[in-house]
Amino acid sequence: MGKVFIVGAGPGDPDLLTVKAMKAIQKADVILYDRLVSKEILQYAGEEADLIYCGKLPDFHIMKQDTINRFLVKYAKKGKTVVRLKGGDPFVFGRGGEEAEALAQNAIPFEIVPGITSGIAAAAYAGIPVTHREASSNVAFVTGHYKQEDDFEEKWKALATGIDTLVIYMGIKNIRQIERMLLENGRDAGTPAAFIHWGTTDRQKTVVCTVGTLSDTVIKEEIKNPSLIVIGDVVNYHCKLDWYASEQKNLDLSEAL
Repeated sequence: MGKVFIVGAGPGDPDLLTVKAMKAIQKADVILYDRLVSKEILQYAGEEADLIYCGKLPDFHIMKQDTINRFLVKYAKKGKTVVRLKGGDPFVFGRGGEEAEALAQNAIPFEIVPGITSGIAAAAYAGIPVTHREASSNVAFVTGHYKQEDDFEEKWKALATGIDTLVIYMGIKNIRQIERMLLENGRDAGTPAAFIHWGTTDRQKTVVCTVGTLSDTVIKEEIKNPSLIVIGDVVNYHCKLDWYASEQKNLDLSEAL
């Protein structure tokens, strides 16, 4: 019997990969990796390792989740060391819990290797602290997938008025619904908001707006996935603490010289 490592690859910057994640990748016989895992990180894989792409685009999955689960079980039963490699953290909107359940049901040994989630890292690279003594004492991580549930309205009422900082993953497609639910449930239209596109990478772009202009900003700025949305007064720190953009400008300047 082999073993499966469910590994978080971090938010994009390959330097944010953990040492434990790197070691797992290096010893893997098989790596099943997602769309947001960079080529730089995959270079840690051994020459004999089988790399299997199972990335997911919005509304289009290269490989269904059930198929991924079956692959993990199949290779482990063949005695392989398997790495399931995911962007960010596998247990933060990464479906790592579902994969771990499938392994447990089949008595497959497994280990979880946490990764730095984009909800914290991308905001930090944009100079936005998700908590701050002067602006936010709590933060909620929310999926942007729009799903109607029995207590849907109550959940959004609590999110809109009871949480200082909202960090929304995968919210671009449903940005109009998100904006509407926040406003209808009491969030002030002037609350600062930010979109962080390709956070922690050299393609990072941060666009600041307000809750009342979320959907208009997506259209005007042509914001696409992968993008994170941060909502709350902490966004105001972006203009003062945007260290990464300054670093990139200095790097571009030095290269030009």
